[in-house]
Parts: sequence; C-alpha cells; structure tokens
Amino acid sequence: MSQEPTPRRISIRDLAKILGVSHATVSLALRDSTRISAEVRKRVRNEAEKLGYRPDPMLAALSQYRRDKLDHPITASIAWINAWSNPDDLRSLREFDQYWLGASAAATKFGYRLEEFRVGRECSPERLHQILSARGIRGILLPPQYPHPEWRSFPWEHYSVVRFGRSLKDPQCHVVTADQVANTVLAFEKIRGKGYRRIGFVDNDLVTVKRGHQFQAGYLLSQIDLDHSEKIPVLNLRGAAASKKIRLLGDWVRRHRVDAIFTGIAELPTILKKAGLEVPGDVALATTTILDSTITAGIDQHPYEIGRVGFLMLNSLVNDGSLGIPTIFRQILVEGSWVDGDSLPDRI
Repeated sequence: MSQEPTPRRISIRDLAKILGVSHATVSLALRDSTRISAEVRKRVRNEAEKLGYRPDPMLAALSQYRRDKLDHPITASIAWINAWSNPDDLRSLREFDQYWLGASAAATKFGYRLEEFRVGRECSPERLHQILSARGIRGILLPPQYPHPEWRSFPWEHYSVVRFGRSLKDPQCHVVTADQVANTVLAFEKIRGKGYRRIGFVDNDLVTVKRGHQFQAGYLLSQIDLDHSEKIPVLNLRGAAASKKIRLLGDWVRRHRVDAIFTGIAELPTILKKAGLEVPGDVALATTTILDSTITAGIDQHPYEIGRVGFLMLNSLVNDGSLGIPTIFRQILVEGSWVDGDSLPDRI
C-alpha cells in the first residue's frame, strides 16, 4: 500500500512570499519584535496560524547556536519595577540583588537590557505606562515590593509580566520563586542528620500568603513520620513587642526542650541571647536563606538562578505574545541546597 506523501513544511520564506513582505519581516513578526508594527505582526501571525506554520526545531537550535557565538547588541529593554518607599532598600538586600544580577545577565545574553523604573510620588502607575509604551517595552519583572503598592489601575493587559516570590498579591501573574516546601524538608533532614531531634520552627508571619505558608507547610510535612513526642508546634512571633518576643521564645525553647531551630528571622540569635540562651551551645540555628542573615547554616535558595529563570520565563511570554494577567497560573520553583555553618555544628 502506497503511503501518502508527507506535506511540505510551510517555511518563513513561504509566508513572506504569500504576504508580500521580506522573510526578515516575517521572522521578526513571529518573534513579536516591536521593530515591526502591531498591524503587520498580527497579519503575519494570523496567516501563519491559517497555513499551519510551525517552527523547525532543528533550524531554531542552529539559529540559537549561531547567536550564542556572537556578541549580542542591545536591541530592547526589560522593565524591573521598584515601588519601594525607599527605592535604594530593594537591592541593598543581597537576595533581591541576586535576582537582579541573574536576570540582567540572562537579558544581556538575549540582546536585552534590564532597566529599573522607580514608581512612587514622581512616577505614578499611569505615568509608568506612558513611559514603557513610548519606549516599546513590553516585558516586566516584578521583584518583591515593600510596602505593597497600589497599582491596580495599571494596564497589565499590555505587558508580559513575571514576579519573583509570592508576597505580591497584585498582580497575580506567573511567578518564579524558591521551592520553600522542598527547601524546608531538605533542611529538616540535614538538621536531623547532624544529631538533633527536637527541631522547632520559628516564624514571624509578616506576610500573609494567599496560597499557604510554604515554610510552615514544609515543616509540618517533615514531621509526619516523627513520633508524637518529637513533634514541636510552630512558634509565631507575629506582631509581638520586642520584650514579648524574648519571653515567648525563651519559654517555648525550654518547654519543648528545643535543641535546634529553623527560621527566617535574621535577628533570632539576638533574641535568644536576651532570653538567656546561647547559640549553638543551648540551641542550634539554621536559616531559610543564608543571604542577609547572621545565621551561617541553612539553605542557599540560589537567588541568582531564580533571577535568571525569571527572565527566561518572561522572554518566552514575550515571544509567545502572552500578555496580561493569566487565566492559568504558572509557577517555576527553584530548589535550594544545604550550606553547613557553625551555628549548627554536629551534635555529639
């Protein structure tokens, strides 16, 4: 039985001939480049969809290889929005600075420049939209913001948007963040591996996360197979005055005979000392993120990689023409790794 011949793949040059434009115009339009007018981009995409055009993956890989061998001229910008009340505070935090550095390096590789835009009294969300629109910027990265800005009037539907972390409630766009549940499970295993058995978790719950408290979830998950006598309740210091934190922490450690604590509170060693407890003599410590903390043992959340992946996700959205707040929410989680430190020595 004779087989039907495989239909020939529609090429970019075929599309160009049908549309009466150059193949370079078609190529740029399919990548949604702002160098091509919105009208032409739409016409090219519609014709490509109608004819069943699909990129050739081998040619795409070859093209990427060739681009990687060349220096990449900067052709466009990606916006990094800073709405902090004191904008300089954002990148003074090493973790958030690593987001920037990772995203910036990835952007440069693809011919973009990561550019900071500060939103506040001198630049309202409406003014920001005017600036981005005039500059032809269509991709936005949102680092964590403090305090949460009021920018619901911002026309997100004109932009591809990715945020870092879950603290931002608005907009509910795609997110790249640390896998806090997996990181906590890893930390719990490492702490037990060093001989500690009464492991507690201390939180301050400053940010209410709509989708759940990830570190607490990981901690409770880690306790599932423990004997009931080794399960220690979470201590939450949210909203407590300084003197009350000292009393609550000291009482909790002594009542539950805690020998190690996993925490994201950088000042916990100071609070423990004021409660009459020495680190690591009386209680050992590990932190949810070793950056911006005096606690030396804990999790490296790989924020540089989070920043890099954040740009890669945004780049895919821009190339796909995916704009606005998504109906299907995507999360990319980056797993961390354990770092030994003298705040959590091996227990004899």
